[in-house]
Amino acid sequence: MGIHWWAFLGVVAVAYAIPGPDFAVILRSASRGWRTGAAAALGAQAGLCVHMLVATAGLSVLLAQSPSALSAIRWAGAAYLIWLGVGLIRSSFRRSDASDHGEELSTGTAFTQALFTNLLNPKAILFFAAVLPQFVVPGVPTGAQVLALGAVDVLAGLILWAVLVAIGASLASWFARPKVRQRWDRATGGVLTGLGATLATTKI
Repeated sequence: MGIHWWAFLGVVAVAYAIPGPDFAVILRSASRGWRTGAAAALGAQAGLCVHMLVATAGLSVLLAQSPSALSAIRWAGAAYLIWLGVGLIRSSFRRSDASDHGEELSTGTAFTQALFTNLLNPKAILFFAAVLPQFVVPGVPTGAQVLALGAVDVLAGLILWAVLVAIGASLASWFARPKVRQRWDRATGGVLTGLGATLATTKI
């Protein structure tokens, strides 16, 4: 019996459908344009590739079994999200007038922010350590199966993020309006700060 791919894809779809830090960072980047949105999507999936390689090497299970390691990653991830969120809110209040569009977001910054948002998400580690192994078939090399499952996860994410980027980029001209940009950045900053605070106070 092989891997139950449809069941796995269903689990992956549910995981991506629940908005989280990756969703917020990618949508915020996409609201600046499709280039920054695409860079953020690639950054998030690059982080997922790192998790996949770590899982393939069997290290994800070790991390998941270490409360201190998970706590350190959780706190680092929470601090990073709060830093991003507060930074967005502060920059929106520093703008001198309504004609100020605020700081532009480069593709490199968008990629890096999404990369670290994903890398520092302990839930991604637990997904590869606890959920993904349930689809591994006995009698077949585990590493190869984890790599295959992880690759499908990454590709599925790229498809779903492409839709999100397309939606965000289609509204980029509206988000570019100074007043809208200010309110959007404050709202996004609040969401990121809230996600960071939730991550900090939630035991995994």
